[in-house]
Amino acid sequence: MNKIEFYKETNFKETPIGKIPNDWQIQKLGNIITFIKGKKPKEMTEQCEEGRLPYLSAEYLRENKATNFVKPSNDVILVNDGDLILLWDGSNAGEFFYGKRGVLSSTMVKIEQKEQVFDQKFLFYILKMKEDFLKGQTKGTGIPHVDEDVLKNIILPNPSLSEQRIIAGVLSVVDLAIQRTDMVIAKTERLKKGLMQTLLTKGIGHKEFKDTEIGKIPKTWQIVSLGDVCEQRNEIVHPSTNNREPFVGLEHIAPGETRLHNYAQSADVRSAKFRFYAGDILYGKLRPYLDKAVIVDFNGICSTDLLVLTLKENVLKEFLIYVLHSNNFVEYAIATMRGTNHPRTSWSAISKFKFGLPERSEQQKIAEILSAADMKIEFEKKEKVRLELIKQGLMDLLLTGKIRVKVI
Repeated sequence: MNKIEFYKETNFKETPIGKIPNDWQIQKLGNIITFIKGKKPKEMTEQCEEGRLPYLSAEYLRENKATNFVKPSNDVILVNDGDLILLWDGSNAGEFFYGKRGVLSSTMVKIEQKEQVFDQKFLFYILKMKEDFLKGQTKGTGIPHVDEDVLKNIILPNPSLSEQRIIAGVLSVVDLAIQRTDMVIAKTERLKKGLMQTLLTKGIGHKEFKDTEIGKIPKTWQIVSLGDVCEQRNEIVHPSTNNREPFVGLEHIAPGETRLHNYAQSADVRSAKFRFYAGDILYGKLRPYLDKAVIVDFNGICSTDLLVLTLKENVLKEFLIYVLHSNNFVEYAIATMRGTNHPRTSWSAISKFKFGLPERSEQQKIAEILSAADMKIEFEKKEKVRLELIKQGLMDLLLTGKIRVKVI
């Protein structure tokens, strides 16, 4: 099997894009590519019917979740696996994608080389390095779009095709590891969701159940409302009494997570806030479909778009947090939203939500099982961050020629 050797380059030359290895060339993008604008299809369906292809929206290319399908025809632009795609219009105009088979969105262009100067995967990686620059040069006041002149005037380093392929191969290995990590995260999240549905309605090891207003639950469980097991803490902090202490806003809480990983300092707070204490639960009442609820481990203040919930003795916070993330509760909270631009629920509304409550010992066991799934997800997310940092470091070195690669 061939091995790859990395070595530090020492011989450089000055170019319009800075120093590059002596044996590399440069290419102006406009000299080597053409692009084809996508077209809006006459009809789309949400059903994946035979003969239809995914509509390549930015969301699909980022998350691999197709929501619309189109029948191939002369009225649309087709994309093959490995084609290069550029988001031309919209808030993220200037973002590059490695294409998948489907129908090109009307907000995108397909990039084609006039002749093969670049390995396709290498070109994708080198253009990803130019994304921030391109996004910063968009035109238009309403809907921003890529500046065609800026795009065509981008100058790229151009190693030999053989070296391009080796570089692309190295980066692809890291990309594959990232994709596999994403798959593990998605699989574990699906497992957790299934566990929550089962454990929060059927419990652990029960054989006898009873019919109730919320459906069948274990015979030994009670039906309670959220207001039976916790209450809202309404301790208001005014700016005049504010000291420098931890501040939590909605933006600091990640959807679906049970623990807080981020917060700010309150020195610049200029409006009234709520005080919270270690062991409280913070619940996001603004846009409850975002599914934001966390246990806090320290004292501080928070946005008034968060409800501060303090628990009574009959419930464990580690159990209740999963109730607040359950599909049943999220759907209930959504149904109680009021307002159009900034829809909110309220404590008076969600306090009436009813659910099954086991004994504290079973609450603990359920929480431990679900917490194990959360820890697995958290571990994999940290691994993904580590891999992305490795990839970025490799791109900075390999795509500039500071570190060279060869097959030995």
